[in-house]
Amino acid sequence: MAGSGWNNFHEEEALGKAYDARLMKRLMRYLQPYRLAVTVAVLLLLLGSLSQIVLVFLVKSAIDDHIMTGVREGFTGIVLAFLGVMVLTFIAQHFQYYLTQWLGQKVQHDIRMEVFRHLQRLHLGYYDQNPVGRLVTRVTSDVNVLNELFSSGVVGIFGDIFMLVLIFGTMLYINWQLALITFVVLPLLVVITFAFKVKAREAYRQVRTRLARLNSFLQEHIIGINIVQLFNRQEKTFREFDAINKDLRGAHFRSIYYYALFFPAVEIIGALSIGLLLYYGGIRINEALLTYGELVAFMQLVDRFYRPIRDLSEQYNVLQSSMASSERIFKLLDTPPAVSDPATPRSNGVFTGRIEIEKLWFAYHENDWVLKDISITVASGQRVAIVGATGAGKSSLISLLYRFYDYQRGAIKIDGVEIKDMPMSVLRRHLGLVLQDVYLFSGDYAGNVRLRNEHITDEQVKKALNRVGFDRFLDKMPEGISSKILERGSTLSTGQKQLLSFARALAFDPDILILDEATSSVDTETEKLIQSALDELLKGRTSIVIAHRLSTIEKADNIIVLHHGQVREMGRHEELLKQKGIYYKLYQMQFKREQVQKKSVTA
Repeated sequence: MAGSGWNNFHEEEALGKAYDARLMKRLMRYLQPYRLAVTVAVLLLLLGSLSQIVLVFLVKSAIDDHIMTGVREGFTGIVLAFLGVMVLTFIAQHFQYYLTQWLGQKVQHDIRMEVFRHLQRLHLGYYDQNPVGRLVTRVTSDVNVLNELFSSGVVGIFGDIFMLVLIFGTMLYINWQLALITFVVLPLLVVITFAFKVKAREAYRQVRTRLARLNSFLQEHIIGINIVQLFNRQEKTFREFDAINKDLRGAHFRSIYYYALFFPAVEIIGALSIGLLLYYGGIRINEALLTYGELVAFMQLVDRFYRPIRDLSEQYNVLQSSMASSERIFKLLDTPPAVSDPATPRSNGVFTGRIEIEKLWFAYHENDWVLKDISITVASGQRVAIVGATGAGKSSLISLLYRFYDYQRGAIKIDGVEIKDMPMSVLRRHLGLVLQDVYLFSGDYAGNVRLRNEHITDEQVKKALNRVGFDRFLDKMPEGISSKILERGSTLSTGQKQLLSFARALAFDPDILILDEATSSVDTETEKLIQSALDELLKGRTSIVIAHRLSTIEKADNIIVLHHGQVREMGRHEELLKQKGIYYKLYQMQFKREQVQKKSVTA
């Protein structure tokens, strides 16, 4: 069970640089609409940092000018000023925190909408090559990481650096000799910080790698839970999951270990700095070269000096993970849609449904041709059936008609206009598609028929459901078309899903209707329900039918036989049988067997 699918996590484990100017420049453009909020947040941050320094000077003045001298005059004013600055600090930090979190949520929303909008524009070939789980991660986890960057990282890093510079300058201003004594331990701090950065980076990479493995394994085995249970693989799967989970736990423990070393180490260095400060400061005080207020002020500054250093170590991980996530997001956003609207769209304004396919060549991969020199004409209102063995190119032809992919040579024209010259929204508005594999969304029956098209009324929904015979099922539901459908229609039979899909196509009333294996999985009784509606629906409407069932193609005006991506035969049902070619063999192998089964059921 542990196949190659869940090992496809290499893109998730890449960390890249801790800081990439190119990526950061692109990220900063998301702050452009919120320039005023950013400016206010930075000003509040500066105000909060300055207030911390003001508090230090107030304490120094209280000690040197009043407590040590016994002068009471002005002491009350200093205490009130201290309280006032504390209140101001609280207000500044409160609004600064609120603003940065607000910014993070706003930017997160904007990026997520941009990614989702881009995903909707990408052609189906992109989804063939990229697992859904990875794309979901881009919209969720990766965007969440960027939220941390904008809500705390960018402003937080700026604030910590500003605080360090401010404290550094204040120390030199108060007493440069004490400042030099305080900074003696800085080389040791630099060495420890660098060592922590290297270890933390590797630990973080291991956590990301193990987490990607866990997510991939979970996604694959939950989706395939029926196979796991069918072949009694629960115990083996559990053991594999347990091993991956323990590996992830170990990676987290290693990460915690390095943090547990770094933060106490910073505290010890801070304590060492204060010890040196007390020793040297005591000597200077005895020599009357230093006041008690200056020594206390320095001790407060040292304490404040190490706080941003601890914060910067946290911000380093935020920055590193943000660079990795942004690189993956921008890689997705930089992927151009392989199929797009023309620069100068054309439309003749009249849609009759005539389809002309001229010398068409198509390959999913270069020179591996799926369709070769296909030429077909479907007159307006004509019903054409396309048959052929699996892999003949039937569904590929339909995908090209919808412009899910673009062909390399030849042309497909509708009413004389090549579909590459038509806006895709206009093209698809006139096409209706019923697939064998029906996808249903969570919600109700009405929502799954109208697909958020509010122009389709409830009455039109009911009429479409009735025309395909779905009313016999709907009448048993107390809420009618408002009855809920579980995820992917898990409580509906295959036939019911296909009837619902057929009603969906009816509600949109397309000019060209395409049935791609639409009844191959429907039982005989259910097929009878839609056959009469089919005949009524297809009158006067251009239609292309891809089917394995004889009942859906024997009434076709023209039958196209595809074989290895080429048109090998063309004609009506009786004509093709007389030729005793590929169609005749298909009929003998499959269609005739279907007739025998029907006779046995009737008998």
